[in-house]
Amino acid sequence: MRNPLADKIVEIKPSGIRKFFDIVSEMKDAISLGVGEPDFDTPWHIRDEGIYSLEKGKTFYTSNSGLKELRMEICNYLQRKQGISYDWSHEVLVTVGGSEAIDIGLRAMINPGEEVLIPQPSYVSYEPCAILAGAVPVIINLKEENEFRLTARELEEAITEKTKVLILPFPNNPTGAIMEKEDLEAIAEVILKHDIFVMSDEIYGELTYKGEHVSIASLPGMQERTILINGFSKAYAMTGWRLGYACGPREIIEQMTKIHQFAIMCAPTTSQYAAVDALKNGDGDIAEMRKAYNQRRRYLLHAFQEMGLTCFEPYGAFYVFPCIKEFGMTSEEFASRFLEEEKVAAVPGTAFGDCGEGYLRISYAYSLEKLKVAMGRLAHFVARLRAEQASKNN
Repeated sequence: MRNPLADKIVEIKPSGIRKFFDIVSEMKDAISLGVGEPDFDTPWHIRDEGIYSLEKGKTFYTSNSGLKELRMEICNYLQRKQGISYDWSHEVLVTVGGSEAIDIGLRAMINPGEEVLIPQPSYVSYEPCAILAGAVPVIINLKEENEFRLTARELEEAITEKTKVLILPFPNNPTGAIMEKEDLEAIAEVILKHDIFVMSDEIYGELTYKGEHVSIASLPGMQERTILINGFSKAYAMTGWRLGYACGPREIIEQMTKIHQFAIMCAPTTSQYAAVDALKNGDGDIAEMRKAYNQRRRYLLHAFQEMGLTCFEPYGAFYVFPCIKEFGMTSEEFASRFLEEEKVAAVPGTAFGDCGEGYLRISYAYSLEKLKVAMGRLAHFVARLRAEQASKNN
């Protein structure tokens, strides 16, 4: 029998995040700090709007692009938050999570052999989606000494005549790094100079702890060459509702909508009605959740300091990225032993790119109580490893 599988699919590695999640799900008394899913329930007023839409029988397909009311509210939100004006009828597409927007955005923009620049460590889907779109992924290794920010020099050095799109993954998963306005202005100069496009994944834009998030699309000359991707999963604790959106130039959004039309039809109708209420009335919920995340963030940084574990201070998302290089083992080995010996799941940094070697991603989208127990186990584990090293040296 001939091989039924496509080579490029077989060559793509499974997600390094799910591996540890699957193990911990079957381990008694284990704590998982591995999945980036808020521990908060979706705010009641948002759930109530979804329930109301069901009670009213609003269970039919929406337009391919999404509910008119939702697209209008997305435009209102971006105008209010970023000062960016979009045409709801031609420049907004509602998708099944931000992940679908990444996938179809690349498919709509890339011709075979064109290059997509991907700063890493970063979200696990970018590189596979680029490959599936026929692109050549070009990795830019971010550095801890730069707080894992993308510098203009690093970008300039990675650009070739085949470069088409830069993925801009900030606030960043897994590092928690952010890009401030002056960082983005330097990046924008390089982008304009080389006439390339940007896919700006801003799913964690509401979860920043050092001033307000700035979108690169808000800078002069950048809106017309940026696909802005966002969604409801992280900021509104709506992961299971599977809803995101993309905003950008009409010519790109139209082609993304065509792919979405044939592959998906439309995003979940109930979720769309709930999202309208989220955008209208959810600012207070975001503020409360952000305050709780910031408390957890500060606690973890203090805990690392007490156990002598190096970790730069992240100002976005809900992840910390401590360095574990001192122990002389790979990230995979460290995470595996930590899970086996202390029953705590964290994700090896290498799940987010090779340059994540020597780091561990810990999510603080979990209760403070659970984090305290997990940090107690980590302190115990780290102390044992150092004792082992001392014994070997003697």
